[in-house]
Amino acid sequence: MSKYKQSFQSKLPEIPTSIFSVMSGLANEHNALNLSQGFPNFESDTKLIQLVNKAMMNGKNQYAPMSGVLSLREEIATKINNLYGISYNPETEITITAGATQAIFTVIAATVKKNDEVIIFKPAYDCYEPTIELFGGKTIAVQLNPEEFSINWKDVKDLITDKTKMIIINTPHNPSGRILSEKDMLQLEALLRNTNILLLSDEVYEHIIFDGEKHQSAALFPALAERSFIVASFGKTFHNTGWKVGYCIAPAELTKEFRKVHQFNVFSVNHPTQVALAEYLKTPSNYLELGGFYQQKRDLFLSLLKDSRFEFSPSKGTYFQLLNFKNITKESDYDFAVRLTKEQKIASIPISVFNNENYDTKVLRFCFAKTDETIKRAAEILNKI
Repeated sequence: MSKYKQSFQSKLPEIPTSIFSVMSGLANEHNALNLSQGFPNFESDTKLIQLVNKAMMNGKNQYAPMSGVLSLREEIATKINNLYGISYNPETEITITAGATQAIFTVIAATVKKNDEVIIFKPAYDCYEPTIELFGGKTIAVQLNPEEFSINWKDVKDLITDKTKMIIINTPHNPSGRILSEKDMLQLEALLRNTNILLLSDEVYEHIIFDGEKHQSAALFPALAERSFIVASFGKTFHNTGWKVGYCIAPAELTKEFRKVHQFNVFSVNHPTQVALAEYLKTPSNYLELGGFYQQKRDLFLSLLKDSRFEFSPSKGTYFQLLNFKNITKESDYDFAVRLTKEQKIASIPISVFNNENYDTKVLRFCFAKTDETIKRAAEILNKI
């Protein structure tokens, strides 16, 4: 082997291994119940799986169109129009992506230049900031209220400069399970009106909302919709995160820029899965009943924990629940999460890794997208702590 050593400077020198990989790895190593990474441990609807198989048998096994199978884009347009009363052109304003994370990466790659500022809200999903940095942008991180995870829009207004290119929101919010209200969205709309600031609205849990609340999509607010990339995920909706299929909707002029990057990033997405999803979306109950399905699991989980030493406020959306352990130990959330995995055989996610400067509020995130049996086993462990 050559002794020559090439000098190489990392573009992301400070980025550690994802906490999801770390905690799932620990869960596997210690044979722990894995409530850390956000994926269901039950199967998708057999009807949907059969539709994928049918598409494969019908020869839908070569490249799909770069922007996605038209029938799927048309069904997405119908869904959005029915839910939010806004029309998106499936030809020019909807693009199928290899999951939501690829869509988010592509939005930032297509729009953020060196020294552009992007406002995000922490705790934040961990792909936002590294992607902004990768393309030379600067993250302006707003720490959310640790109790309610609410946004002070006056503080946001004070952070906007002539360098602000984009604001990223996530509702329902991962990891807190909170949702942005209509009042929040109207304040954001007023803030961005008459500016050139773009909005990236991460709405991957749009159909997982509880207690009769309504999802406040950016598509509902005209002055937001006209500047928004809205990202969604079929993996979250239909219990098949491993299929990695999502989509991005945006006005035609923004979609044009999105597709310039998309075509060289993945070009096209799994063809038979797209064909199957197009057929599956024709039955709205397949996604409209999702909130009730997961609310039952949230309620089961919390009912079983009512006498535990953990404190909690019920999640308003997503399939995550935060548990506060301040009455149990003074350990950091990271250390406590690791110890729980090794000693108690249950894995979770420490929230501090998503906060500014690892701000620790003694909170862990647990995923309840699990079978009722798994939820009961998890509660049994947590009640003994």
